[in-house]
Amino acid sequence: MKELVEVIAKSLVDNPDEVQVKEISGEQSVIIELKVAPEDMGKVIGKQGRIAKAIRTVVKAAAIKENKRVIVEII
Repeated sequence: MKELVEVIAKSLVDNPDEVQVKEISGEQSVIIELKVAPEDMGKVIGKQGRIAKAIRTVVKAAAIKENKRVIVEII
């Protein structure tokens, strides 16, 4: 799932080298922290958070196969 978020984020931003994804695993849930350059923040979040919501939806769909709960945080 970390790789999935990384590929999606790198395709959206102008500075793909500054995309950092960190995965924190728990027993039943996984937290994925996505960090991008400040000028690319709007591109990852989108208007009214639509792109961020879409990223979370895709990752949740991938997490269902592993029976895990995923939280995507954009920092």
